[in-house]
Amino acid sequence: MKTIQKVRDGKLSVEMHTFGSGGEPLLYLHGAGGLLGVDPFLDELGKDFRVIAPHLPGFGESTGGEQIDDVIDAALFYHELLDELGIDSAHIVGHSMGGMLAAEVAALDVSRAKKLVLVGAAGFWLDENPIPDFFALDLSELGSYLFADPRSPLARMFLAIPEDMNQLADMYVERVKRLSMASKFLWPIPDRGLKKRAYRIAAPTLVLWGASDRLIPPVYAGEFTRHIKHARVQTIEGAGHMLPYEQHDAFCKAVRGFLKG
Repeated sequence: MKTIQKVRDGKLSVEMHTFGSGGEPLLYLHGAGGLLGVDPFLDELGKDFRVIAPHLPGFGESTGGEQIDDVIDAALFYHELLDELGIDSAHIVGHSMGGMLAAEVAALDVSRAKKLVLVGAAGFWLDENPIPDFFALDLSELGSYLFADPRSPLARMFLAIPEDMNQLADMYVERVKRLSMASKFLWPIPDRGLKKRAYRIAAPTLVLWGASDRLIPPVYAGEFTRHIKHARVQTIEGAGHMLPYEQHDAFCKAVRGFLKG
């Protein structure tokens, strides 16, 4: 279900998607591509949790992106959203850019996250394993970095270019808007000081990675376990950076098992 939630005395308007109605709250933080409208893993997790998936301001119909300049602003936005919803603590699952922001949320207030799942998360930088410049890639190049099999029907669907000129224009406008916001956190490199704050994270943490991730290589999983005390790694075969979409059954099984374990 899609709703619009007001935050900060109405200064921010947030497009929020919810899945399920029972179970513990689960806050899902999307990556640089935003919520895609076809997110079957959120429906599946909604069978066990009350899933709350907001669009960060600057994405979709959420407004107020001009008030968010850095990762601290973004993390505080998620805290304010949960305050507005009357949720003191929740499981937090973040993918890619959302993984970085989820870690920041958990570091700023150690009581906010019950358990934390970081999926192909950004936030660190290794000179010996540089992350490709996501913002310089065009659509024809993205597939090989995002998917284990860039020729799969799923990859082709994600990267399809509309033939209708109006739809094509809308797609590029939305893409530019989303990447402009994401660049505040990820460009030129995604090192925004998380390594100085990650030691504060107290929540049990699952670091989940696609074995064939070529955008943020699996070696980065080790950085999270090195900086977060209660973290462990799980790798899923047959998945690249878009793990929740490519292997959504395995993804949901891993997340559900960790959060309920």
